[in-house]
Parts: sequence; C-alpha cells; structure tokens
Amino acid sequence: MSARRTPTASVLYDAPGPRTRRRIAIASAVTVIVVGAALVLALREFASHGQLDAERWAPFASWPIWSYLLVGLRGTLQAAAVTAVLSAAVGVLLALGRLSRARLVRWPATAYIEVARSLPVLLLIYVTLFGLPRYGIDLPLLWKLVLPLTVANSAAFAEIFRAGILSLPRGQDEAARSLGMSGAQSMRLVVLPQAVRRVTPSVVTQLVSLLKDTSLGYVVAFTELLFRAQVLASYNRLLVQTFLVVTLMYLVVNGLLSALASRLQDASRRRTPTTPDVPLLAAKEIHA
Repeated sequence: MSARRTPTASVLYDAPGPRTRRRIAIASAVTVIVVGAALVLALREFASHGQLDAERWAPFASWPIWSYLLVGLRGTLQAAAVTAVLSAAVGVLLALGRLSRARLVRWPATAYIEVARSLPVLLLIYVTLFGLPRYGIDLPLLWKLVLPLTVANSAAFAEIFRAGILSLPRGQDEAARSLGMSGAQSMRLVVLPQAVRRVTPSVVTQLVSLLKDTSLGYVVAFTELLFRAQVLASYNRLLVQTFLVVTLMYLVVNGLLSALASRLQDASRRRTPTTPDVPLLAAKEIHA
C-alpha cells in the first residue's frame, strides 16, 4: 500500500480568495488606524495630567523594581505552563472520549466539555477558593489557580484536538487498520500525531488566552504579574506607570506566542500534499 497521503489541505479551513483577502486587508487597515488614533488620544490625555513626566518613570529605570515584577512574571509563566500541560493531557482524553462510540464514555465527556466551556473562569476560582475548603479540601496556592484554569482550558483543548482528528481523511485510519492495527493503535500511532501537528497553531493561540487568564491569580493572592503590579502600585503611588509597564510585559510575552503560532501555521501551509506520511510510516515499522 502506498504510504503517501491523499491530496488534502494541510489546514483546518479553506484559504481565503482574492475578495476575502481584500476585505481582510481593509479591515486590518481600519483597525490599525482606529487603534493608532486611540493611542494618540490616550498619550495626549496622559501628558495633560503629567503622567508622562520623567520623574514618574524614573523608578522603572532601577533594577529592584524590575526584579520585583519579574518574580511575578515567573509566577505567571509557571502557572501557565502547569495549566497548559494538564489541560492538553486532559483535552486529548476528552476529545477521544467525545469521539468514542460508547455512550457511557461519549456522554460524560460531552457533558463535561459543554459545562466547562459555559462557566466563567472566575466562578471556578471562587469555587476552589471558598467551596472546596468547606469540604476539607484546601489546595496549595498555586493549585487554587491552576485547577480552575485546567477545568476551563481542558474543554477548549478538547475541541481543538477533536477538530484536528475530524479534519483527517478516513483513509489514514483505514490504512492503519489494514496493517493489522487495532483502533487504539491506529489512533495512538497514526491519527493522533497527525491531528496534533495540524492543530499546533491553534494550540499555541489557546496558550495566549490561557496566559491572560492567569491574571485572575490576584483573586487567590497568587504571586503572578498582575498581583505584583497591584502591590507595587499601592506602594509607589504610580498606578498608570506601573500598569503600563505590566501591559508592555504582557504584550511582549503574548506577542512572542502569537508569532510562534503564525510561524507554525506558515510551516503547516508549506507542507506539500504528497509528502510521505511520517506517522503512518513509523507505525508500519513499529507494527512490523
């Protein structure tokens, strides 16, 4: 049997046509103009109230201030990393559960995904903070933030992975089964690796949203970036300057993640349809 893939698109949606690209370009230009105008107006307003004076920004030229904020950034990245790993793992299981033919597996997985996607993350944090201790479950500070974020984001990851699996041609699974693999082996060795590769840009984009959700850590007094900014602003009385600096830090980190997602998406589009399917070839060698 040929190990070459059926000519299909390597992305989850059709490429936009000339008219759509023109509309996107116009919308992007209008957005840039509006955002630029809003930024200019904001700077003029800050300047009129003395918020751009040099002495108000002088404290941020010292290392102790940056050291204090970088500790918060480290907490933000730590919470985001732990949540991302757990959410991705649980998301894969939920996606497989929702695609299962067994109702006893599919129905609970579907119910979990729909409920978790409908609940606000802040509500889940309040449940972890105030509800669980009433039943004798008092989690460490980090997990009071990570657990509700995992509950919410695992459902989002599940839908991303499910879309990736459904986007693959059925011939991949059929080819694996023709080699004598079981359904579980086909999913683990052939289908899932390709699905994960296809949705990697979407996964990275979800990480941007996840990273922003960690700012809710101030509710549980977890040492993350926004919490440190609040403490610092109450100490130095430089509310505008402190939060502008923190905003810039968020923009840099999320900008790097967005750039990574764009590069991964471009790399996925450059893949040729006739490229030998590496997961299927590897599975064939393992089965042999």
